[in-house]
Amino acid sequence: MRISPKMILTTTAALALAACSTEAPEAPVEEGGADAMMDSAATAEPGTIVDVAVGNADFSTLVTAVTAADLGATLSGDGPFTVFAPTNAAFDKVDQETLSALLTPEMKDDLTGLLTYHVVAGEMKAADVIKAITDGGGTATLTTVQGGTLTATLDGDSVILEDANGGKSTVIMTDVEASNGVIHAIDTVVMPG
Repeated sequence: MRISPKMILTTTAALALAACSTEAPEAPVEEGGADAMMDSAATAEPGTIVDVAVGNADFSTLVTAVTAADLGATLSGDGPFTVFAPTNAAFDKVDQETLSALLTPEMKDDLTGLLTYHVVAGEMKAADVIKAITDGGGTATLTTVQGGTLTATLDGDSVILEDANGGKSTVIMTDVEASNGVIHAIDTVVMPG
C-alpha cells in the first residue's frame, strides 16, 4: 500500500487534534488564586519531544515520519534525548520520490534508521554542544541512537552538523525544551552512511 499525500495530511491532522484534545480541568479560582495559577502555568513542564513536535507546524513532516516509523512511543519515553529535528523546509530538500518511498511500510527499517540518526542519547543544550566542540579542539563527535556519528563544528556562531556522507546541516533553532529532552531544529536532513 502506498501512502498518499492525503493520508499523510490526515495522519498529521489526527495527531495534532489528539495532542490538543486533552484539556486540564479548570481549577476553582480562590481569592488571590489568579497569581498562584499564573505562577503554576509559568512553571508547567513542557510535553514530551513528540508533543512539542506535534504542536509546532514546522515539524509536521517529521511528525508524519515518526508516526510511519512507529517511533512515537520511543520518543515519548523517559529519555533524556537530544533531537536534531529537521524542519519541513529541510525535508523539502529531500527528493520527494525518496521521501515518499521512505514513508511506505516496506521502508520502515530505513526510515527508523534515518530518524534515529537525528537523535543523541542524553540532553545536550546548545551550550553543551558548543562546549563539546571547544573541548574537542574545534570538533565534537556525537554518537546517535542509530549507532552512527555526526561531527559538530562551529561556523561563526552557527553549529554545523556533518553526516557520514559529508552532508552538512546548520542548527537554526536551539534549546526547545521538552519533558524528556531538548530539540534543536536543523535546516537539512542528515543522512547515515
